[in-house]
Amino acid sequence: MLPSAYRMRRGDEFAEAIRRGRRAGRPSLVAHFRTGEGDLPPLVGFVVSKAVGGAVVRNQVKRRLRHLMRARIHLLPRGSLLVVRANPPAASARSEHLAADLDVALERLLRRL
Repeated sequence: MLPSAYRMRRGDEFAEAIRRGRRAGRPSLVAHFRTGEGDLPPLVGFVVSKAVGGAVVRNQVKRRLRHLMRARIHLLPRGSLLVVRANPPAASARSEHLAADLDVALERLLRRL
């Protein structure tokens, strides 16, 4: 599980990352990334809409994404914001496929730093 210190909770943080950040899309997810200033830890938020599935499926997808981000949180610079939005194919994607899509999206977003 992703430690709570890295979890995004406030709506303005989500809006900041989505509206002013860069975006990298893959078939199963879209990542929105905003670099920030300061010495705060990076924050990660997840958006899984009803288009992905029912409540059980949405929660499963969120848990899988949180688990994948736990191993990748060290890649994000301090003070940055990352929102991972799941697309409908994420519901049926294997964890290896979700991990590959997340890695490609993060690599695209972080190579420009």
